[in-house]
Amino acid sequence: MTEEILERVRPAVADDVPAVKAVTDAAYRHYIERIGVVPQPMEADHAANVAAGKVFVTGEPVDGLVVIEAVAGHLFLDSIAVRPGAHGTGVGRRLLRFVEARARELGLGEIRLYTNALMWENRRIYPKYGYEVVERRVDGPYDRIHYRKRLD
Repeated sequence: MTEEILERVRPAVADDVPAVKAVTDAAYRHYIERIGVVPQPMEADHAANVAAGKVFVTGEPVDGLVVIEAVAGHLFLDSIAVRPGAHGTGVGRRLLRFVEARARELGLGEIRLYTNALMWENRRIYPKYGYEVVERRVDGPYDRIHYRKRLD
């Protein structure tokens, strides 16, 4: 991993849980009305995810985070959240670069994620970073677009 990314993204610790919840809620709250349900990241057990080493944060105070997990030959990007006031400052880009670096560090050749079909902002962003659509699938109340990025 590059030193710049290592310096700017760190594993979350127990003291970060309130900030992780606050940033996640702020990043996803506006989608509730649009998609008609509470986005899954808002209902996550943030304390358990932090304790399991799945959450990485950036900023002091925290202005962005990712929730990732190595599974079956790929890195799953479960959630990415950027504090609304930090949009456009490179936080999301930094976090996506971190996810790629982390996958490589773990020897994983692919990153997978999904986003709600009504979160059209994400559907524009992910292809710009090399993610390709794999499928669209309804999971309960969620209409999801699944993506992957193969790493060199």
